[in-house]
Amino acid sequence: MHTDLVAALDIGGTKIAGALVDGRGRIHARAQRPTPARQEGDTVMRAVEEVLGDLAGSPLWGRAASVGIGSAGPVDASAGTVSPVNVPGWRGFPLVERVRAATGGLPVELIGDGVAITAAEHWQGAARGHANALCMVVSTGVGGGLVLNGRLHPGPTGNAGHIGHISVDLDGDPCPCGARGCVERIASGPNIARRAREQGWRPGPDEDASAAAVAAAARAGDPVAVASFERAAQALAAGIAATATLVEIDIAVIGGGVAKSGDVLFTPLRKALTDYATLSFVRHLEITPAQMGTDAGLVGAAAAALARRTDTAPV
Repeated sequence: MHTDLVAALDIGGTKIAGALVDGRGRIHARAQRPTPARQEGDTVMRAVEEVLGDLAGSPLWGRAASVGIGSAGPVDASAGTVSPVNVPGWRGFPLVERVRAATGGLPVELIGDGVAITAAEHWQGAARGHANALCMVVSTGVGGGLVLNGRLHPGPTGNAGHIGHISVDLDGDPCPCGARGCVERIASGPNIARRAREQGWRPGPDEDASAAAVAAAARAGDPVAVASFERAAQALAAGIAATATLVEIDIAVIGGGVAKSGDVLFTPLRKALTDYATLSFVRHLEITPAQMGTDAGLVGAAAAALARRTDTAPV
């Protein structure tokens, strides 16, 4: 029997998605459940098991040789546990052990969701062909992952590249992580909207107070909305330049809901980067939007599992 598929899971605070993915990154079966994020841990796990059960009902399930998981974090790949900030019922939750049991003993590879998206973009997306890359998600939070020397670099616990919690403002606002002035505290969607409201921006008649609404206002020339995105771009540029200086990446790929703002974000980001990426070996750093879309977490989780299985893996 062919064992050429990976059962991939993408676990977040809103949804738990699953798919059977082949060695070319193609999805052959799907399943999804809402995440019961405010419920106790076993209830959340039952939703994971239901997704796996749906996949197991596919006639292709017998071809699955391993499971790849990209989970909201922090994760601890070395221990096989997860503690997602937005799923309080999971603290040190033994996800790898539970998924292994639910799949009849299949090997399980766990990485953070930012690392999963990085794996997907390096395999199939905007970072393809680049040996050293940072891939980021700028959305409700800010996460990321690294490719170094042509290989995914998840780090010992699966969290390497978590750029959202680099401090770029030493006297900045307290971040829920416990530090101050983190990239996420300035550049995430909710914080872009918060800053705009604090500086006097008000939503329109539809009462939409999201970062997308602030982006629309910025496109229309609202100076407060423009300033909020410029501040976010500055924080992102500082974090990206620090990462590039440390490990010599040559491209930064940015996805997530905030990245959908387009030039409202990318124009000031590229401009701000010239103020921070000043050394000769980082001046030509490329900034580009992500390409993989909503399937990135699933494809990246599969890529990580394939990388564990074979030396000819995609990442």
